[in-house]
Amino acid sequence: MVGLYNLVNLRQYQLIYAQSAQNSVGIQTLLDAEREAQKIVQQSREYRTKRVKEARTEAQKEIDEYRREKEEEFKAFEKEHTSGNRKAEEDANKEAEAKVKEIQEIGKKTGDKVVGQLLEAVMNVKPEPPR
Repeated sequence: MVGLYNLVNLRQYQLIYAQSAQNSVGIQTLLDAEREAQKIVQQSREYRTKRVKEARTEAQKEIDEYRREKEEEFKAFEKEHTSGNRKAEEDANKEAEAKVKEIQEIGKKTGDKVVGQLLEAVMNVKPEPPR
């Protein structure tokens, strides 16, 4: 009976050892799967980070291109609309120069006469009582 009891105990130990080996293999499989999952998650994070940087770079390029286009449009608009102002400004300058010349010519013609009249008025004072 003792031999049979030992045989039963041996069989139970073998089953427990087999189960524990299976559990160990199962745990190892789970750990391997977890490591693989961590690698996949890390790769995904790296890809996402890389993609975000690329997207920012692309967006900055688009912004720079848009800004350049709008600046060119503004310069064209400004050039188109300021050319009319330049013409008006040039016309006004020509007209002002003509008026200045006209005044200078009048001053040359009548300047001596006006200076004489001013000197006469200052030198020959005729006091009159107020009325």
